[in-house]
Amino acid sequence: MKSLLITGDRSGSGKTSITLAISALLARDHEVQPFKVAMDYIDPSYLTGVTGRPCRNLDSFVMDPALIRTVYDNGCRGADIAIVEGVRGLYEGSDAIADTGSTASIAKQLGLNVILAVDARSITRSAAALVKGFMAFDPEVKIKGVILNQVRSRTHEEKARRAIEHFCGIPVLGAIPQTDAMQLTMRHLGLVPYLEGRGKEDFLKKIETVTEVIGEHVDMDRLLDIAGTSPAPQEQPAMFRPAQETGLAIGVAIDEAFNFYYNDLFDLLPAWGAKVIPFSPIHDRLPAADGYIFGGGYPELFAAELEANDAMREAVREVSRADVPIYAECGGLIYLTRSVTLRKEWNNEASDRSYQMAGVFDGITRMPARRVIGYVRGTSSAESPLGAATFAGHEFHHTDVRLPKDTRYAYRLSRGIGIQDNLDGALLRRTQASYTHLHPSASAGMFAAFVRECRKQP
Repeated sequence: MKSLLITGDRSGSGKTSITLAISALLARDHEVQPFKVAMDYIDPSYLTGVTGRPCRNLDSFVMDPALIRTVYDNGCRGADIAIVEGVRGLYEGSDAIADTGSTASIAKQLGLNVILAVDARSITRSAAALVKGFMAFDPEVKIKGVILNQVRSRTHEEKARRAIEHFCGIPVLGAIPQTDAMQLTMRHLGLVPYLEGRGKEDFLKKIETVTEVIGEHVDMDRLLDIAGTSPAPQEQPAMFRPAQETGLAIGVAIDEAFNFYYNDLFDLLPAWGAKVIPFSPIHDRLPAADGYIFGGGYPELFAAELEANDAMREAVREVSRADVPIYAECGGLIYLTRSVTLRKEWNNEASDRSYQMAGVFDGITRMPARRVIGYVRGTSSAESPLGAATFAGHEFHHTDVRLPKDTRYAYRLSRGIGIQDNLDGALLRRTQASYTHLHPSASAGMFAAFVRECRKQP
């Protein structure tokens, strides 16, 4: 099995478009297993879409080296090539000195050869100095090649290429021209999710265009020559092996509004004997199940459709009142409040617009609010349906949830903001909703506790 990590010199270097296109091109003739560094949902949705294999997330802030290897090996079974997309710049992480949370840490822990995407829009010879500095900063990171992005002309490309290959001793594998065709559609918290229905056909055409451009300007044969080689894992790691079903069913909300899930979840639930029942809060009636998970997403963009499904909203309230366990993250938290108000400055209308949500919690959501993105650490109380635990996770949202003063919270955060005053994980009976996103492998004990809670009869 071959393997490569593609990263950038900074955010906006073009690494997502480049990784996406390379993965799509290789997937025409090979089984390509994609990975994404850090806790991110949207880039993995693209990589899953173009390769046909579930993208896995690797994050050294929430995962130790042994777990990173386990998740990597689980994904790589049956693959010919593993492609890992980095996050931000190669060395960006959660700390100024240590490399925790960085792309570099994943490259070192898995021994991956690295391709560095460089934004060369206004540099030529200086690109060599930049690359040489990246190589010298941490010699344990194996930078084996460069792809130049935002190149203005043949002269620009040739000068930067000669400088890098002369001073750094590594090849330039391609030079991507400066063109609007390379820009993917953005959203207030990043790129538009691959699974979102609106405009999907146009977006898929955009991805095809990006793939064509990069296919014309990157030497794919040379890129594969640079890739590392190792035996592909054959056996599924023990923690992910499916168990015999125990009759337990857990409903998972998956549709245009709710699609922020880490793919490990769909291996771990069966490994604990639970059958996954996907359902759509927009289109369906609530299926019978022993517990429910509402992941993140963009429910604010589908507020009218969610409001229109009265039967779903009423059923969610009823199962919560009946003490059926419910776990919700971010977008799921918004859906479980009484209403969401989209302010006029966000919806470009003459006045605010409010929509009714499920109303499990007697609180409201407003958007926009302060944009919050970052890692969290905290502890969970024994009252939580996920049990007492310490955890590391992530929060990213552009909303403000306001709950009654007497609301109980399962999480106390030592890092992060949460719903209010470093408190998160609002509790009501056996329902919990938080801004905190947990990686199911890194927080496997908490998700296993939720499955056990679902086995208990209310």
